[in-house]
Amino acid sequence: MAEQNALGQEASKGTLIFLCGKMGAGKSTLSRQLAEAENRVLISEDEWLAALYADEINDFDTYLKYSARLKPLLKKHVQELLCSGVSVVMDFPANTVNQRLWFRSIFTDCGAAHKLMHLNHSDALCLSQLDKRRQSHPERAMFDTEAMFWHVSGYFQPPTLDEGFELEVIEKVIESQAIESLVTEASY
Repeated sequence: MAEQNALGQEASKGTLIFLCGKMGAGKSTLSRQLAEAENRVLISEDEWLAALYADEINDFDTYLKYSARLKPLLKKHVQELLCSGVSVVMDFPANTVNQRLWFRSIFTDCGAAHKLMHLNHSDALCLSQLDKRRQSHPERAMFDTEAMFWHVSGYFQPPTLDEGFELEVIEKVIESQAIESLVTEASY
């Protein structure tokens, strides 16, 4: 039986939107745009980590440690929003199979719709965008390095057909100073 709202009507559920892409691909920028465009709730891992663990995250391993602490805290909250009919954009990486399994547990446990957006951008574009981000956000300069990009990219696992996500792929490459863009949608 479907859930009912306070008026006895069938309650509609929100949609969970989450993103996959290498460091510097523009996941946070797109997350903000998606939230603002449709009046969705944006939940940013970077903002939560900065608020809860300021000055404690100084390398990749401590980031992983504190990120793992944050996820159980937010899972139930996001599910409650989705079940209330609120769509949520999560600016958390969905860059590995295990990370995507966590997102799957959020939307399947509460029966909500989802969309995974894969920013499949060239390494050159990501590195260029990281350079711009270092300049505009000097506080990130310690992490937004080319060495960190290559280190983190070593863990990256693009989504595959057998994962079964509603998937939108956005591809951008840098060629001769021009950026070409191609958007494809597929249901995986």
